[in-house]
Amino acid sequence: MTSPYRPEFEAALGLFAQVSAAMRARGFTRPVLVGGAAAEYYTGSMLATGDFDLCSPVQAELEEEMQRHGFIKPSGPGMATRGWIHPALHLGFEVVADVPMDGNVDRDHILLVENFDTDGAFAIIAVEDLIADRMGQYASGTARDRIDQARLLLRLNPDVDKGYLDRRIREESSGDYGISDIEG
Repeated sequence: MTSPYRPEFEAALGLFAQVSAAMRARGFTRPVLVGGAAAEYYTGSMLATGDFDLCSPVQAELEEEMQRHGFIKPSGPGMATRGWIHPALHLGFEVVADVPMDGNVDRDHILLVENFDTDGAFAIIAVEDLIADRMGQYASGTARDRIDQARLLLRLNPDVDKGYLDRRIREESSGDYGISDIEG
């Protein structure tokens, strides 16, 4: 069976799973995948990203582990990144926060994706929280296209917890929007 993911993204997920397994082996929690890479995961690469946004309360230790796995921090002219890249992947990796969405996600909704072409596993924000994040960005006026992403994510993931999703959208949009605004 062929993968729905573009090859470089699938390779990056495999490496992320290896780094995540190494963090667990060291006694730390797995970093959580959020943002555009989570959207690409949930859409089978229908939405593509150029970077992996991660949440981890132990950034220094995570970055040590990333270095052990071949990641480098770009420097020099034209390299204004705060994150890391792996020379073989051409995708950036960056720790953006200690916890997903300022701690507003229900920890029980964070998913563990196991055996993603490696012996490792990785944690990813729930699709409900990702949709709510997109709606919060839409409601703020900073990213008006995010409602289209929210609708696509919902259409491709119809088995969401609708009660949780509606609550989270309302929280992220200050009560301006709910699930009814993206259904249909």
